[in-house]
Amino acid sequence: MLTYSFEDKGKDSLYEYLYKQIKNDIISYKLSPGEKLPSKRAFAKHLNISTITVENAYIQLLAEGYIYSVPKSGYYVSDISSTKVLKEERPTKDVPSKADNSEIFADFTSNSTAKDSFPFSTWTKILRQIMSDYEKELMVRSPFAGIKLLRNAIADYLYQFRGMAVDPEQIIVGAGTEYLYGIIIQLLGREKKYGVEDPGYQKITRIYQANQVQCAHIPMDENGVDIRALEDADADILHISPSHHFPTGIVTPISRRYEILSWAAKSASRYIIEDDYDSEFRLMGKPIPSLQSIDVADKVIYINTFSKSLSSTIRISYMVLPKSLVSTYKEKLGFYSCTVSNFEQYTLYRFIEQGHLEKHINRMRNYYRIQRDTILTCIKKQKKYNQTVIKEEHSGLHFLLQVETDLSDEELILKAKENGIAISCLSQYSYLPENATEHTIIINYSGIMEKDIPEAVDRLFLSLWNE
Repeated sequence: MLTYSFEDKGKDSLYEYLYKQIKNDIISYKLSPGEKLPSKRAFAKHLNISTITVENAYIQLLAEGYIYSVPKSGYYVSDISSTKVLKEERPTKDVPSKADNSEIFADFTSNSTAKDSFPFSTWTKILRQIMSDYEKELMVRSPFAGIKLLRNAIADYLYQFRGMAVDPEQIIVGAGTEYLYGIIIQLLGREKKYGVEDPGYQKITRIYQANQVQCAHIPMDENGVDIRALEDADADILHISPSHHFPTGIVTPISRRYEILSWAAKSASRYIIEDDYDSEFRLMGKPIPSLQSIDVADKVIYINTFSKSLSSTIRISYMVLPKSLVSTYKEKLGFYSCTVSNFEQYTLYRFIEQGHLEKHINRMRNYYRIQRDTILTCIKKQKKYNQTVIKEEHSGLHFLLQVETDLSDEELILKAKENGIAISCLSQYSYLPENATEHTIIINYSGIMEKDIPEAVDRLFLSLWNE
């Protein structure tokens, strides 16, 4: 009769250990296909364990197909010769290796948030309050558009700080703008042609292409999207960031905004997706009014996120639908569950309602202004500053540095990396080669520590000329 010792069972229960031992004997063919296993009572007596322990082990083996039962006869070993058996060795722990950018002293390509900038104590305090005040609500499935309290708070925030009078029913909360782009495609249709800015944030193009929709790349001039090129592209949907374009930093003036709205109003199938990312951090004057706030034809789908105002790892975004699309959304896509957890939604609601978001943005605006001014001061102290031109330094959390150099953009990036500096160039963001602008570096400064700025700028300028 089968005999097993239970001395080395470790943390396993008796039945788990017995199940594993029998399973291993079946896999290694120590027990042959068709071989009868001992009866539960006899096996239990032989091993000096309870009958229920043997029964539980047999039930698990039976459920996984390693044995089969014959009524009034007993249990038999299954033939597993045609089955690929998975190895059960415990995988070795993956020891984290040094990141690829471990030699990078300063990263001017990152739009991350410095760890000292997040209001951890306030957020943690509110989260504890929420877990006490909303125990029942936290366990109830969120409405598809997000909890009403958060949508009310967002609507109030948009009215006070963006001049947008929107109904909470128009607001859809989702986990990141990338998710919302996909939802918009489902709402408006994959048969539509989607126009995107060129140069532009290329992940947007990749998202549209991944959703099998036709994508037109619209060139830009000094005022934003070129209207004539937009008309020629025969696009149905236009995806733009008029209040702070990435990567050029262009702010679309009011005259061009009305031209864009006029374009959309010419056809019932045309809509504008206004991506208002980074709009809170205009460092000179007031934030630029949104396109949605001057839209009288109900054509603008407004999108924003809390990823920049709070943290790049807080994946809470939202969109404001035109009123004419709200009922269509409910009918077509209302079956989706909200992709943001109730814990985060209620915490963010309270964070906004108690005025913490406004205070945080004001504090961060001052912080980023100091960051930018420090970098600009360090640049202007460089010997070859007269061979550079600074552009769009007031519009958001990056600016452009145009340089006079014989090096190609690829060489600039490589030389900067050799000096421990990560940079990207404007030409990398052009989909069409004819729209590419050479020798212009994008300076993202939100993730650079202030103490590192002087050395980072020194290293950058050391890389810009072939000396």
